[in-house]
Amino acid sequence: MARRPAPPSASSKATTPQPAASKKGRAKAKPASAAAPAASRAGTRGTEQRVDVREWASGIRLSAFSVIMLSLVVLGAWVLVPTLGTFIDQRQKIAALEASVQVSEGEIEALIAERERWSDPAYITTQARERLYYVKPGEVVYLIDNDLDPSALPREQDPVSDTLEEKPADWMPQLLRTLVSAGLSDTAAVVPE
Repeated sequence: MARRPAPPSASSKATTPQPAASKKGRAKAKPASAAAPAASRAGTRGTEQRVDVREWASGIRLSAFSVIMLSLVVLGAWVLVPTLGTFIDQRQKIAALEASVQVSEGEIEALIAERERWSDPAYITTQARERLYYVKPGEVVYLIDNDLDPSALPREQDPVSDTLEEKPADWMPQLLRTLVSAGLSDTAAVVPE
């Protein structure tokens, strides 16, 4: 199958001179046509050459094989895109379920450890004393609530100020005051559990 030459455009007629009938004219025509684009490039540096879309589109030839292959690619994309979306959705669900399984396994391990603690008689005794206030026979328990007068209770913390205050840099007297006040205090601080 022979390829047809593209029809001449208006822009190529203006720049290409007509070939002469003699052999000498044809030989001279080629250098003139080679010089014409160089001259046109030098003269039209700031402007772009116009491209005729019809001329460009007429140069594209699609064979039957190209059309079949293009349609197969489109058909493959049409079939695979929904399948790929389903695959990605399923992978996300699997990842979420695996994370849920790991969290559940952690909870199971914590419950097993707590069950093992409850099998220890010393732990059971401690929990009965702390939570339920159980005592062994013959023991006496004293529960004291609010043993401090309101003036001895610690104050709530003052709000934080925006200004900087310079503190004395001598740390030794500060340490001594802290130790003396801790040793002479009447109440003991309860450590939160």
